[in-house]
Amino acid sequence: MAARRALKAVLVDLNGTLHVEDSAVPGAQEALRRQVTSFYCWLRSAPVAIRFVTNTTKESKRDLLQRLTSLGFDVAENEIFTSMTAARNLLEQKQVRPLLLVDDKALPDFTGIGTDDPNAVVVGLAPEHFHYEMMNRAFRLILDGAPLIAIHKARYFKKKDGLSLGPGPFVTGLEYATDTKATVVGKPEKTFFLEALRGTGCAPEEAVMIGDDCRDDVGGAQEAGMRGILVRTGKYRPADENKINPAPYLTCENFPEAVEHILQHML
Repeated sequence: MAARRALKAVLVDLNGTLHVEDSAVPGAQEALRRQVTSFYCWLRSAPVAIRFVTNTTKESKRDLLQRLTSLGFDVAENEIFTSMTAARNLLEQKQVRPLLLVDDKALPDFTGIGTDDPNAVVVGLAPEHFHYEMMNRAFRLILDGAPLIAIHKARYFKKKDGLSLGPGPFVTGLEYATDTKATVVGKPEKTFFLEALRGTGCAPEEAVMIGDDCRDDVGGAQEAGMRGILVRTGKYRPADENKINPAPYLTCENFPEAVEHILQHML
């Protein structure tokens, strides 16, 4: 097996890895700060590019940045890559008018995209839209030839009060009813990870992904040629690491522990 190249990029999931809604994972902010102590080297001090990659469709990129900043995270807007960015890029390429099944707070990320007389269906996490009338409208559009675009197909995600259904079951329902297959743009798609690396100047084998979703974060990254670190926070459930093959490169208790491993063993 060829030797791994030196690490040049770290991709970090957000909800469940750095925070859960409005609560930060303990120690996560400190693991991003630009300082070095005698016991611990912080990630910002390392010579690697950082990208924060997320499938969230609950809020716009602007609101997401504000949330992270309010929690004390040192994050720049150009370091965030979302599945909605990837979805918007695809809509512009296809030049279609989508029926947007996304949270209303996410709509600013689609400003300028025409939605009158829709001829495409885009599904994200949109609990207020997942009712019979709206799903039936999407169903009929797809039957008439509209492409089905899934921002992602996560089975579930972590909220403060427990695990909650993601958009995946609703996308799968539309696929089943219309006998079609959705185009998925977010994690775990290989193209998502490659797009997230664009501009970093590094190849997939020079990157590592840290996340709480064994399939979408770790499995997707490893399929793209990266190494994947699974953290036991957020949506993690016991034995998740056994759900993918190959298994995660590493499983850690939390994000700070993953950072420590990177600094001690991967640089």
